[in-house]
Formats: sequence, structure tokens, C-alpha cells
Amino acid sequence: MEHSEGPNSEIQEIPDEVARILAVLPSCSIVADQDGNILRASPKASALGLVNRNVMTVREIAKLVHAVAGDGDSREEEMRVRRPPLGREMLELRVRVADLGTGAILVLIDDLAEERRVDAVRRDFVANISHELKTPVGALSVLAEAVQSASEDPEQVRHFAERMQMEATRLGHLVQDIIDLSRLQGDDPLTHSNVVDIDEVVQRAVEDVRMIAVDRGISVVVASEAPTFVFADASQLQTAVRNLLVNAIAYSSDGTSVAIHTREINSIVEIMVKDQGIGIPSNDLDRVFERFYRVDPARSRVTGGTGLGLAIVKHVCQNHGGECAVWSEVGVGSTFTLRLPTYTGADAENATNESNIVEVPAMNGDSRS
Repeated sequence: MEHSEGPNSEIQEIPDEVARILAVLPSCSIVADQDGNILRASPKASALGLVNRNVMTVREIAKLVHAVAGDGDSREEEMRVRRPPLGREMLELRVRVADLGTGAILVLIDDLAEERRVDAVRRDFVANISHELKTPVGALSVLAEAVQSASEDPEQVRHFAERMQMEATRLGHLVQDIIDLSRLQGDDPLTHSNVVDIDEVVQRAVEDVRMIAVDRGISVVVASEAPTFVFADASQLQTAVRNLLVNAIAYSSDGTSVAIHTREINSIVEIMVKDQGIGIPSNDLDRVFERFYRVDPARSRVTGGTGLGLAIVKHVCQNHGGECAVWSEVGVGSTFTLRLPTYTGADAENATNESNIVEVPAMNGDSRS
């Protein structure tokens, strides 16, 4: 049995058969008492920001619950509301509310905007992919012909073979990023979600880029004001943070540093990645998160960038009810900030409040590329 933690003493539990049915429904679900206090909420309801502890955060849904509690008649309504807690994204929801007959009210919610967005993005995505894949495939074809023509010249063969290896590596990165982004655009992050310690995610992402940073003589400095937790897919968050670090390192000069700082402000976790790189022109700031958009195409060719790294970051944030922002000044550097809703359950409340600063030093000697 699932027991209520709400103040209504008349309802002490939810029948096991109801709990089992709700566990397998694709819709996000909430069970409330007659006063609107939450008795049970699915993880997806929490991730969408529709509940906070035992309170509904969307007034329109709370009104439907009170109406059904008053007369017992089931109701269904489509609504467009702002997504809590940031309120900067609109949700299009189909909400169905019914009286379970035990003093409890059932709310089933479908996210219509997400379904429509995924369909539109997939159509766009296929068109973009066909164009982007032509470049490395075409380059490999030309280089193969060049190798064949220069078969009698070992130096030329070696030169063209190195170029082919570079293009093949770039093609591999592009295919992997396409797979990752496609999965993000169609995946439900809550399928593999748990309470995630942001400090652990950051440390793993830093380890992923350690060798890249060392080869460039770039130090990665990590600062955490206090332990912070979110309800998320840890692998997706690690990918997003890693992409920001790779981007910061790629556009920084050798021997500089990249800083990553985490903190919590007003129930929002912020992950900030700051570099001392070349910066981004103001007219490009609004487009850096677009798929395949490159501020400096020539530099992207040198670094092997695919133009998908920041798009992946954006989709990870959207999947978790957050947002990403960027500040930049040419010649000074850039700061990318991920903002995600804080998980406020028992694990977070029992965490020890300790600050943590770690530095990944650059390797001494001639290790820069």
C-alpha cells in the first residue's frame, strides 16, 4: 500500500491495484485528496514541475481537482500553461481528472507540446543530416582518388592518408553526435532518471576531458559551493557538461584555464563553464545552440567540431525542465550556464554542506599539440 503524507486524515492509503495501474500508464499521473494535497505523483509529474512536495504547482490543474472533488463528475481539458519553476517554457497539456470513489482524485496528464515538437524536429533533422554528411564523405572520396594518383610517391601517400584519417575521425564524431541528438529528441529522460548528485556528474565529465586538456596545457578548475541534487538521467547530464568542457577547451588558447562552478539559487541548480577563449560575437549568441551552426567554420574544421555539441546541451536541458544561457565577449571568453530544477527530497536534505574545489593541472613539458 502507498501511504499518504498529506494532512487529510480520512485517506490513509492508495489501493495496491490502483498503484500498479498507474505505474504502467504512459501518462504522467497524480493522485490527490479532496483538498488537493498530493498523495502520489509519478516521477514525470515531478520532472515537469507539476508538483512540489505535496502541493500542485499549476493553478489550472488544481482548479479541476477541486471541481471534481465538489461534484464527482469527471473532466477533461486541454490547457497551455507555463512550466514551473522557471516559467519560461510553455506546456501544452491534456488533463483528465476523475474521482476514484475512495475519497481520492486521479489526474492523468499528457504533454501534447512534446509530442508535436519531437515530430517537427525529426523532420528537420533528417533534412539537415543529409546535407552535413555530404562534406566528409565527399572529402574522403577526393582523398582516396589522390592516394591512388600518388601511389608512386610515399610522402604524398602518407600526407593524404593522414588527411583521410582526420576526415574519418570527424565523420565518426558526426555520426555519434547525430545518434546522441536523435536519441535526446525522441527519448523520455525519466525512463532512466534517478536522484543525481551534480558534483559527481561534473567530476566524471572532467575526467572525460582530462587528456584533451592536458595535451593543450589547459587547467580545468572545479568549484562547488555545496552539494546539489536534481532528478535526472545522469548520463545525459554528463554528456551535456562534457560537451561544454570540450567546447571551452577547443576555443581556448594553450596554457589558459577553464572553470566549472556549481551552485544553487532559489531552488535552481546552476552549472557554469567559463573559458578564456576567443569569445563569440554578439550577433551569433542567439544561434550558438542551433543544430550544425558554427561561429567559426574554419576553426571547427581544425578542432573537428560537428556543430552539434551545443544543440545536444540544449536538448538535455529541455528534457529536464531547465534552460541554458551564454554570456560572451570577443577576446575575453565565454560562460555557458545550465539551469535545472533542484531535487528537494530527503537525499538532498540530508546531504552534508561542504565546499569543494578541485583542479586538473596541465602537464609540464612539451605536451601541447
